[in-house]
Amino acid sequence: MLKTFLNVFRVPELRNKVLFTLFMLAVYRVGFHVPLPGVDGDRIQEMAAASKDSSNDAATRLANYVQIFSGGSLSHSTIFGLGVMPYISASIIFQLLTTVVPTLEKLRKEGESGRRKIQEWTRYATLPLALIQGYFWLGYIESQGIIQSTWSGTFAFWSIGLTVLVAGCMFIMWLGEQIDEYGLGNGISLIIMAGILSQMPGAIGTVVAKFSTTGGASDAIGTGDVIFLLLSFIGVTAGAILITQAQRRIPIQQAKHTRGRRVYGGQKQYLPLRLNHGGVMPIIFAQSLMLFPGVFLGFIASRLTPTDGSKSSVASFFGYFNDQFHHGRFMYVLVECGLIFFFAYFWTTIQFQPKEIANQLRDYGSFIPGIRPGPRTADYLERVMMRITYVGAAFLCIIAVIPTVVSEYLKIPYNVAAFLGGTGLLIVISVALDIVQRIEANLMMRDYGGFLGGENNKTKKIRGRN
Repeated sequence: MLKTFLNVFRVPELRNKVLFTLFMLAVYRVGFHVPLPGVDGDRIQEMAAASKDSSNDAATRLANYVQIFSGGSLSHSTIFGLGVMPYISASIIFQLLTTVVPTLEKLRKEGESGRRKIQEWTRYATLPLALIQGYFWLGYIESQGIIQSTWSGTFAFWSIGLTVLVAGCMFIMWLGEQIDEYGLGNGISLIIMAGILSQMPGAIGTVVAKFSTTGGASDAIGTGDVIFLLLSFIGVTAGAILITQAQRRIPIQQAKHTRGRRVYGGQKQYLPLRLNHGGVMPIIFAQSLMLFPGVFLGFIASRLTPTDGSKSSVASFFGYFNDQFHHGRFMYVLVECGLIFFFAYFWTTIQFQPKEIANQLRDYGSFIPGIRPGPRTADYLERVMMRITYVGAAFLCIIAVIPTVVSEYLKIPYNVAAFLGGTGLLIVISVALDIVQRIEANLMMRDYGGFLGGENNKTKKIRGRN
């Protein structure tokens, strides 16, 4: 393994890509030390510390969700406060539109030129989304009393703050595109991963601060808890890697063509169908929607409560469901799992097109043994995909529920339990696997042993007769 890392820096082109990527990520992290003008740093740190261990409040869950894509910058309110959230939102919107708008679908089928055009429109859509999200975020921090008295409610604060937030978001998007062109890996994904991993030192610090061998406080973390967290992290990470890489291979047979005395074709191949085809998108959509029931029901219950403090039957009804939709309750977990299953099938239906795959197989003279080309092949692929999507959705439910169970029933701080599952873990694993595969491909092209190399981590060259 150490020799493989050394081989990465022996290849000049690969070494330059790695160093350039690390430099861009360092520039990205520097922005988190530049605060917004007019923000009271001490006050926002107190608010972040007060909500660190809590996950029941809807606003806290929203902040934790947004921090996945902003690297924890909301707790500091810096110039990179929006992160890449607007760009991610614009990308998701255009991915959905390409399946329903004929013009975008035609562009997607044109190849690289069409992809570049859609990416250009995505950049344009990022700007208004950044303006909207920046406006709401500035309004939120002003309502919490985080703004200094000389800046609160002034036109200068809103104009400068909104300009800085939008400029920071567009700059991060530019950094991601530079990594795509000159670096190694997907730039936006690497930026998201860097933001998630930046929260790990804080989680480790929480464990160290609350560690106690004698028990003591009710929220103390004992030796058994630490061992459980380590084993759980290793087990969940290994399971997530296994499911992320899992595939259902459909055998593909090429038709034989006889030309003169020679026979062409007839090779056997495989069509890989990913078990978790939707990736992290079902969890993202489900957790986004689960923010609204608690806010809505809590607002209705507070409005229906009489001024004398007594509760009517209607207010009690909404109050009961508001309590059930708190993070970690049975109804909350049940509805969240149902939404994950729904969006897993929804995203697979949008992204996976069995008719197009069946037509491409038929055009290339390939077929699935025992299945007729055309509509029969499309029906077979759709049936197989629906079955394996069920398994993938069940895995996503387990990954999404693990942090809640560990936090609620084992009394582990939520910022620590969040690394045992959820969206952040899947994103980090997916990006890390992609980086390893890219490095592996670059090393193998240059006859260096990769991470999966053979004996002595070295690839044997194929020699000719002479």
